Amino acid sequence: MGLSLFFDPLFRLPLAAGVLVALALPPIGLLLRLRGEWLAALGLAHLAAASALAGLAVGIPAVLGGPLGALAGALAKGLGRARGNTAYAFMILTGWVLTLLIAANTPLGAAMGHALVDGQLYLAGPIQLAAAAVLALLALAALPWLTPHLVRARFFPRNEAANRQPAWRWHLGFDLLVALGMAVATATVGLMGAFALVLVPAWAAFRLAAGWRLALVISIGGGSLGYLLAFALALALDQPFGPVLVAVLLIGALPVLLRRRPG
Repeated sequence: MGLSLFFDPLFRLPLAAGVLVALALPPIGLLLRLRGEWLAALGLAHLAAASALAGLAVGIPAVLGGPLGALAGALAKGLGRARGNTAYAFMILTGWVLTLLIAANTPLGAAMGHALVDGQLYLAGPIQLAAAAVLALLALAALPWLTPHLVRARFFPRNEAANRQPAWRWHLGFDLLVALGMAVATATVGLMGAFALVLVPAWAAFRLAAGWRLALVISIGGGSLGYLLAFALALALDQPFGPVLVAVLLIGALPVLLRRRPG
């Protein structure tokens, strides 16, 4: 074992898949925090875990089965015009119930349910890498268009109705992007690892940055650096990746938490 494994060909695909996820999730987290819907990441991740487990029971890879549940949840939330964290709290409960029941009533057992929570990054192959690449490309293409609309909707909520704008397009589009992001991330870095990549870098950026561009730099930089450090530490110490990733992000957040805000 040791850091030499970091450069081993066996871990190149997992490393690349995780990097793409770590680059895509933090800017999504910024917009979720802006909208006051950061719980979306956990709610959609639970639905993704449940549908991924159901897919595995019938032979469908988790990275393909996971998006079905998450996208269904995002569509239901969007078509129901729900706002805030309440809808996502119900998603957490629904996903938790389904995950435990599927694990208890299929040959997969609880071990596979725990694997989805902890993450299966080291088992990532071409399918997981392709899914992560699709997520990163969609985020790169969609976020520059979505961000101005979502920022305007947050600070000028009556503007959309006054100008008769089709606001459902960017709200639903963002919800679907979040759903896809959490599904792909849950199948690779795990449920709590994905949630931490959405929550912690965005939280730190909101506390440190004076503008949106700097917030993007801080969140993407913090998320990707935290991921790389966690990957190296988990290999060197022979530890499960998901808990190490969450621990690294939490430790990295401590200086931000202790820092006094000016004024």
